[in-house]
Amino acid sequence: MARCISVPVAARGRPTRPGRLRPPRARTLYFGADGSLGWQAPAAGAAPYDEYVSDPNKPLPYLDRAATGVPKDYMVADQRFAASRPDVLVYRSAVLEEDVTLVGPVKPALFVSTAGGDADFIVKLIDVYPPQYPRAEAKDAKDEAETPSLAGYQQLVRGDPLRGKFRNDYERGEAFTPGKVESLSYSMADINHTFRRGHRIMVQVQSSWFPLLDLNPQTFVDIPHAKAEDFQKATQRVFHAPAMYFGVVVGVLPAAR
Repeated sequence: MARCISVPVAARGRPTRPGRLRPPRARTLYFGADGSLGWQAPAAGAAPYDEYVSDPNKPLPYLDRAATGVPKDYMVADQRFAASRPDVLVYRSAVLEEDVTLVGPVKPALFVSTAGGDADFIVKLIDVYPPQYPRAEAKDAKDEAETPSLAGYQQLVRGDPLRGKFRNDYERGEAFTPGKVESLSYSMADINHTFRRGHRIMVQVQSSWFPLLDLNPQTFVDIPHAKAEDFQKATQRVFHAPAMYFGVVVGVLPAAR
């Protein structure tokens, strides 16, 4: 099983001295029109948005296998199965030349539109392992069979949804106007994770995560009382035109001096 790398500030090559701790710096990981992910806003002139079709009758599962209950390892599960789907947007950084430690909350800030009356937006922060990665030494044949190869592994670091109808008020739902661009921002749970040199940072955006998140019909209805005909496909767009740059705001721990 992949292990989440939760790194104490003074650990793993980041020695600190009492009184010398520097706070993290808030930076934005911008999504590029070519599927890139980086610290610089994309240049003007690129495609103004990325889009995908979300179908609540074919939801994206949260695991690549059938499971009863909620397996504990889903929080670090491999996301390659999701990256290959047409209803998932994928943005990835260049190969990291040095370790990058992110601490504190993860804050998606998006400009989106939907062809429906409601939509969910799930943002996932992912650690992508190098395509050549040493396999952990197994104790025996059984242990080897249960120990996955981490070559190319896409480890989930943090993922959280926002139900679009509650984008402005968590108590009162508000329908989307089909095709109208709206801003979405929310705060995900804190992290303390080091992306190692040679890895990549990835963000995936999707509109279902079943059954962790109940199905959204993508029409503006009272979901517990939704009828079969209420569940409709919808085209979701995520914009990155000038004045609508979007991405994920994270806290970057300064490199030790």
